[in-house]
Amino acid sequence: MIMFLLYVSIDDILVLSVQTIFFHMLGELLIGCIIGLVLGIVSGCTPGIHSNTMAGILLGLHPALLILFGPLVFAVSVTATLVTHTFLDAVPSTFLGVPDPDTAIAVLPAHALCMKGLGEEAVRISALGSLAGAAFGIILFPFFFIFLPPLQQYLNWWIGLLLICVAGLLIVKSSAPEWAAVVFIASGILGSFSMAYSHLSWAILPGGSPLLLPLLTGLFGVPVLLKGAEGTVPEQRYTGIRMSRREAAGSACAGTIAGAIVGWMPGLSNATANAVLASFISYTKAGRGYILATGAANTANAFLGIAALYALSRVRNGAMAAVATEELPPLIMIMGAACIAALAAYPLTLLASKGSRFLTRLNIRRLNLMVIISLIALTAIITGPFGLLILALATAIGLVPPLVSVQRVFCMGAIMVPIMCWSIIGVPLF
Repeated sequence: MIMFLLYVSIDDILVLSVQTIFFHMLGELLIGCIIGLVLGIVSGCTPGIHSNTMAGILLGLHPALLILFGPLVFAVSVTATLVTHTFLDAVPSTFLGVPDPDTAIAVLPAHALCMKGLGEEAVRISALGSLAGAAFGIILFPFFFIFLPPLQQYLNWWIGLLLICVAGLLIVKSSAPEWAAVVFIASGILGSFSMAYSHLSWAILPGGSPLLLPLLTGLFGVPVLLKGAEGTVPEQRYTGIRMSRREAAGSACAGTIAGAIVGWMPGLSNATANAVLASFISYTKAGRGYILATGAANTANAFLGIAALYALSRVRNGAMAAVATEELPPLIMIMGAACIAALAAYPLTLLASKGSRFLTRLNIRRLNLMVIISLIALTAIITGPFGLLILALATAIGLVPPLVSVQRVFCMGAIMVPIMCWSIIGVPLF
């Protein structure tokens, strides 16, 4: 009888211990998600701030977070910040015309819709794309995690040839191929130069690729703001998303595939995925589809970046680099954080889209000038004199496409050319 009672008590203790550990980890998961959601909202809604910057700030706070919460909360908060940012970054791109480094080209059709009074629709389309990218990313996760690691050495080399084919296709299809090639090569030289000499910039804030801020802001942000229309911001209205289900599904699938590929491959970013998407989805003729596709690519990239970290022990973005500083937590916790962040960020983005109504009747020229001054100041603070030089050169190149009747997508040579050099000839420029 005594042995039976002893056996039962030990069994009860084991069950109680498992329950305690479970609820403790669940509590850490929720705390980390809350921290990540707050930081993701801040980074996503702040013009010019990248998720890598917030990951770097978290890395700087790493010792304090470890003492207060432990390594699991830190890893979860970084992951939630990354995913939340991919939803909210559409807000400044749409309403202020300020590009995020991950979605630079998407600012063009999104801001154009805002100037037609449809800014809320643009943000909602991007949020829908991000939600679809998260869902499809979860579906693709097992395939990438299990089947692609053995093929990795072959994929690294072929990515450069893929980008050459995409760039060639875009140039040949353009209305002025000669000028398109000139813009592509010029921006490629500038991108290679900025990445090769990135050590000349300041590193005030932690996080990777600080020169992407002046580079892509100069190519895609400042020129659009300088050419901004006269008058006031039109009254914003929302009457629904004007896309067929077929178009939305096709754009979401295309964006997810592009984002998943660049999330897995080394040296690539969402900016590369956007350039690839532009060869299939015209951001001038099918602006809504392109916005949805880039939203899907952005979030799918985040999910598949987790797969690359756990399957290959390789980091694909600043957030995963921060997570990898400690022993990797259980995969189910990180994926759980990503899913919770996606589900919470979607309604938060819809809520933020309603903020467009506060911009109504603001003077466009004055607003654009304030944004440009803010971007120049932010560039000076984060990257110093060298960053200001890159911003000036990038702006000069960014002003050329409308003058020679070519699309601004060819400015993506700033990202594609350095990756081609790294992939094919093995020259590391970043």
